[in-house]
Amino acid sequence: MQKVLLLGAGLVTRPLVNYLLAQPGIHLTIGTRTVSKAEAMIAGRRNGSTAAVLAAEEPEKLERLVKEHDLSISLLPAPLHPVVAGLCIKHKKHMVTTSYVSPAMKALDGPARDAGIMILNEIGLDPGIDHMSAMRIIHDVKRRGGEVVSFKSFCGGLPAPEANDNPWGYKFSWSPRGVCTAGKNSAKYRMDGKLVEIPGPMLFTDNRHGRKIEGVGMLEAYPNRDSLGYIELYGLEGVETMLRGTYRYPGWCETLKKVVDLGLLDETPTTYPPGTTFAQYTARFLKGKPSGNLRKDVAAQLNLPEKSAVLDRFEWLGLFSNQPIPVTGKQTTPLDILALRMEQRMKYAPRERDMIVLLHDFLATFPGGKKEHITSTLIDFGQPEGDSSMARTVSLPAAVATRLMLKGEVMMPGVHIPVTPEIYNPVLDELETMGIKCVEKTEKL
Repeated sequence: MQKVLLLGAGLVTRPLVNYLLAQPGIHLTIGTRTVSKAEAMIAGRRNGSTAAVLAAEEPEKLERLVKEHDLSISLLPAPLHPVVAGLCIKHKKHMVTTSYVSPAMKALDGPARDAGIMILNEIGLDPGIDHMSAMRIIHDVKRRGGEVVSFKSFCGGLPAPEANDNPWGYKFSWSPRGVCTAGKNSAKYRMDGKLVEIPGPMLFTDNRHGRKIEGVGMLEAYPNRDSLGYIELYGLEGVETMLRGTYRYPGWCETLKKVVDLGLLDETPTTYPPGTTFAQYTARFLKGKPSGNLRKDVAAQLNLPEKSAVLDRFEWLGLFSNQPIPVTGKQTTPLDILALRMEQRMKYAPRERDMIVLLHDFLATFPGGKKEHITSTLIDFGQPEGDSSMARTVSLPAAVATRLMLKGEVMMPGVHIPVTPEIYNPVLDELETMGIKCVEKTEKL
């Protein structure tokens, strides 16, 4: 019996748990601070167990758990992944995580190779399925003697069209705080051979990219962090356009820009007195003398007409209301107040579906002047009363990779991401059997 340790029992873990518990010869232990959640996911199955552990605060218990298992899957907060990886190296145990490779994780490549263990990162959705589906096409173009000269990739987790019923065009299938903080990142990409750099405060202002998706409708996208690092990673050194972005329904970008401008993403620690209302919370961000009409004052500060759709969204969220904010009397941040309010108002109702949209857009050239426009599109929907699409597409790639690593079918010592055929082919092939499939189309130009 091979032993797997899953660290974390959050929103995306259930499909992974169900997949691994269905595999013969695997025992899964879920290590988490919220044992009740883990026990509910295991549901009494004999090859599952739980362990109470505070990963950041109980290093000896964490180390003991890692040592007792053959492979650890870390779905903990990102700063803890290198900690878990260090323990895996020490005890010569393999590791899987869905998160980006940080500099601290990258520095462990040599020690992992020396220990003879594999640490597989970025094996979720974005990052994960995006890498694998892109590399399958890039390698095919190169195999046929071609060259990718333009690569654009967009991904978003959204309400399914029938569940898109609030003014923000968004509902949360993962951390609201994570969604908000992502809106503070700067972006960098290449467009038609030119470097484009966008500072965080301007992220939602310029360089939006709209696209109509069949069966979904019009979406807008904004750049996602630093796209340039993927040029070398994907072997596209001569590419003229390299852009990765995030999909949202129309209206999100203009609204988040004003959220940023008003200061609602501020992470300065502060304490709100008991009884503080959302109107009082919002008024704190005003710089001029109040007129007594909060919506009018916010409109003036943000240079918006008072009847703006952006302000309608603020009002729908309750930012002008006399309702009490969710945290008072203890230290918090303006961003956390906003995130908690979003979580309260922007939930999926029972039986509502979420949706994942992933689109790769390639332009490839071939000898003799031939060109191809290639697209690869994944549209996946959550299951009513079942797992969300976000949970399935994030956790199932990690689950499949875990099984392959335990069987020895994928084993490459060191710190890796899934950009090689040895990893992406078997993972993508198995995901297709579960209905997670990218549809490719090629147009000869």
